[in-house]
Amino acid sequence: MQQPNLALAKKLNIAAWILSAIVLLVVGGMRQIKIDIGIDFSFLPPFHSTLNALAAVALIAALYFIKNKNVVAHQRCIYLAMGFSAMFLLSYVTYHITTPETRFGGEGTIKYIYLFLLLTHVVLAAVILPFILFTFIRAYTGQIDRHRAMARWVFPLWLYVAITGPVCYLMLRPYY
Repeated sequence: MQQPNLALAKKLNIAAWILSAIVLLVVGGMRQIKIDIGIDFSFLPPFHSTLNALAAVALIAALYFIKNKNVVAHQRCIYLAMGFSAMFLLSYVTYHITTPETRFGGEGTIKYIYLFLLLTHVVLAAVILPFILFTFIRAYTGQIDRHRAMARWVFPLWLYVAITGPVCYLMLRPYY
């Protein structure tokens, strides 16, 4: 078992806070910024929805592997989930800074279900990012007990975000 590298963890924690702040600023400002670069990015919503779904599959596989004590496969699945999530974020931001917003057109109960899912998805996505990074940093720097303690509550929230993203997309799809 490796010794925890607390000096590296401290540096990575600072980087995680900076990255999280940048992502929140970009995502928070993307609806106010519209850039016309002459390319139709209307093909991106199904792409970034698929990336979110693949992140969810990778997370479920990561849970399966860690429950079966296959740490290497667990790590690989977490790397995949993080990669899919990063690609999702790039696709999502690209779409939203270049394309007018699509509004949900459903009415009645389905609208309230959609709005609930969207609100919880957006809020949790904003809040969970630094904690995903901190959980990863704990494992990466050998703080396995701290990693496990964080992962117990970070994992289900990340999975919820990864699942509700495609669900919201499927509900919104008829209005694109």
